[in-house]
Amino acid sequence: MKLTRLVGECDGGECPTLYLTDRGTLAVQGSLLTDHGREVPAHEALVEIPVELIWKAVRGNLI
Repeated sequence: MKLTRLVGECDGGECPTLYLTDRGTLAVQGSLLTDHGREVPAHEALVEIPVELIWKAVRGNLI
């Protein structure tokens, strides 16, 4: 799968980031949440990103 960086919280690769995939979907990089109390299948994960990251993508017409 190819990821294209849309917007991130920093210029490096280790911070909350929103990517477009070559499948026409979005991938999100963020902090792994473990204390949420939800049942999540083993093949999925919940991550946390700043709301501002989504707003930046929308304002920039990236998504």
